[in-house]
Amino acid sequence: MYNLAIGDRTYSSWSLRGWLMFAKFDIPLNVDTARMNTPEFLEMLRAYGGGRLVPALRIKDAHNTIFVSDTLAIAETLHERHPEKSMWPKDPVACGYARAIVAQMHAGFTTLRNDCAMNLRHRYKSFSPSDALRADLARIDEIWQAANAYANPDGPWLFGEYSLADAFYAPVATRIATYGLPVGNVAAAYVNTTLSDPVFKEWRATGLAENYVQPGYDLGLPTADWPV
Repeated sequence: MYNLAIGDRTYSSWSLRGWLMFAKFDIPLNVDTARMNTPEFLEMLRAYGGGRLVPALRIKDAHNTIFVSDTLAIAETLHERHPEKSMWPKDPVACGYARAIVAQMHAGFTTLRNDCAMNLRHRYKSFSPSDALRADLARIDEIWQAANAYANPDGPWLFGEYSLADAFYAPVATRIATYGLPVGNVAAAYVNTTLSDPVFKEWRATGLAENYVQPGYDLGLPTADWPV
C-alpha cells in the first residue's frame, strides 16, 4: 500500500512530480494533503517519518513501514519495485541521458525556481525574465531538444513514451506557461503536450477546486486565459 503526502496542488511543484509518478504509471495510491505553511501540514508529515518537505511516501508491506522522502528517491524506489512499468526509457543510452537531466532538474535551475514559483491559477501577460532566467531557459531548450533526438518510438514526450523525466519536468512546463517565458519551438510543443495531458488536467482542476490562494504566490501583473 502506497500513501503520499502532498501540499497545495496549485503551488507545490514537488508534489506534482511525486503524484505524476503514480498517476501516469497506473500505480494505486492513497493521498494525504494539507495546506503548506500550516500546523496541519507538519502534523500530516509526522505520519510520514517526521520530515518537513513534500512529497513524502509511506509504504506498508507485510513486514515493514518504509518512509521515502525526496522525489528522486521516490522515483528510484518505484522503478525498483515496478520494473514492469518501464519508468525510464528502455534504450540504455536514452536512459542514461534521462537520469542525467532529471538530476539536473532536481539540483539546478535555481533562478527559474526562485523567479517563477509554480502557480496553476494564472497566466501572466507581461512578465519580464532576467538574463539569469533566460540562461536557465536556454539550457532547458537544449536539454529538451537533445532528449527529443533519443525518442524511440516516436511520441510527444521527452523520450517518445512517457518516462520519469516527464514527471520531473512537468512543473517547468507549467512555469513556462504561467509566466509566458520565451522558449523555442520544440519546448513550446512540449509545454502544450504537458498541459493538454488529461492526467495533468485532473491535477490542476482538483487544485483549482480547492479555491485557496497561497499568500505570496500571485503577482500584480495582467493575466490571460490558461493556454489549454
